[in-house]
Amino acid sequence: MDTIVAIATAPGRGGVGVVRLSGDKSSDIAKAICGNLPSPRFAQFSHFKDHDGEIIDSGIVILFPNPASFTGEDVIELQGHGSPLVLDRLCQRAISLGARMARPGEFSER
Repeated sequence: MDTIVAIATAPGRGGVGVVRLSGDKSSDIAKAICGNLPSPRFAQFSHFKDHDGEIIDSGIVILFPNPASFTGEDVIELQGHGSPLVLDRLCQRAISLGARMARPGEFSER
């Protein structure tokens, strides 16, 4: 299946915001954004970078490998600051690397 991305937290500003990826390319996309990935189910601090290597935000990255994830696929969570601008930039970065925006409810459908 293709790789999807979406903001997983409620709309608006908050202390923490989560961007979720699911699909075959999710690990490769996350590596391009974060550098290294943590061991499965371990939280790791990371800088989230754009295509020029500039830091978009800093936060936590978590890998949930298939098949023991919410979607049954590799799932990555990028947990950063809850600014809508930051979360949108992370989604756009993932899209530039091969993901597409998820439809409402698509993570649950998988």
